[in-house]
Amino acid sequence: MSTVPPAAATGMFSAKLWPFASRAPAPAPMTRISDTLNFGPSLDIAAHSAASISKLQAPENQDNLLIIDADGRAVFLRDQAPQTSMVQGWPQGHVRLAVLDGMGGHGHGRQAAEAVTQGLLSIPACTSIEALSENLDRLHHELQAHFRHPDDNDTFRRPGTTLTLLEIPPGQAPLLYHAGDSRLYEITAQTVQPLTIDHVPATAFAMHGLLGEQEWWQQVHGEHRVQIAQAYILGNAFANPQILDDALLPLSEANLPPFLHHLADRRAIAVRSDAVYLLATDGFWSCARPMPWTERWPALMTRPGRSAAAALDALFHDYADQPPPGLHIDNLSAIVLRFTPPTPALGHGNVDETALPTAAMPSHF
Repeated sequence: MSTVPPAAATGMFSAKLWPFASRAPAPAPMTRISDTLNFGPSLDIAAHSAASISKLQAPENQDNLLIIDADGRAVFLRDQAPQTSMVQGWPQGHVRLAVLDGMGGHGHGRQAAEAVTQGLLSIPACTSIEALSENLDRLHHELQAHFRHPDDNDTFRRPGTTLTLLEIPPGQAPLLYHAGDSRLYEITAQTVQPLTIDHVPATAFAMHGLLGEQEWWQQVHGEHRVQIAQAYILGNAFANPQILDDALLPLSEANLPPFLHHLADRRAIAVRSDAVYLLATDGFWSCARPMPWTERWPALMTRPGRSAAAALDALFHDYADQPPPGLHIDNLSAIVLRFTPPTPALGHGNVDETALPTAAMPSHF
């Protein structure tokens, strides 16, 4: 990997956290990319990205974030530094959130993630999963053409990035669009539940009936593996790992095993006011045994009265101060959000206030 550009280029946004096992006091609260944005009365959102949590390694930050707030003000990364823009004609109260992880094993991973964030700025606000899918699939093919070289027939060298996106129209359930192995989590005081499926070889094996539920959970959530079966711009290798198809393959009840039917890639999400939602890239669980680390999140992030910003800070600080064993140094990007019921005078928000408590995730280990 290339090294991070000078501090003047990266700014405070990609500054490293303090060294592993430090006994020094925690630093001042980090600057979050979301601090200047407005999300209205029923959304609490905070976001941050860092190239790494170690002062000993300074990789290029190939992650990216895109946030468009309720006023149409957008923030994202360019050359690893935060940028802002106004989206013309953006409907009041509509919010778009996305995390992206450029593929470090392929060329131009950071550039691919940056190209997607720029493309997302031109996609109009969507109020249906059909419209969102149509627009994002079109952008996927346009960027494939943009990065294609006439003399390059090796599709496995094509750049790619994960894309996990939430579109939040006012008064409607959030809409999910997912490609790759970044994740959306729902975290309550009792449980941490993944709401997305990693697009990895283990999922392909499960789709072909070669892995059962226990084995799939172990390989995807109980171990660290670096391979991917689908990414935005890159395409997918679900049918044959040796052949990369240009199109994205949405995972749904039509092609998933029954135990994954509820985690379709493109769907509306029923959210809860007592939960914290985490959109994050895989640097947060790139360790030998991810489950003991992710099981810490309910106690860490859902304390009574804790804001999204405080939950985000706690996540980054705890990860740096008590890193999981067998940690693989990677880029870290996260968006934390909470849905709060609006007052009656403000009308209906996005929260399902009648949702039943979520059952604990079954043990697979």
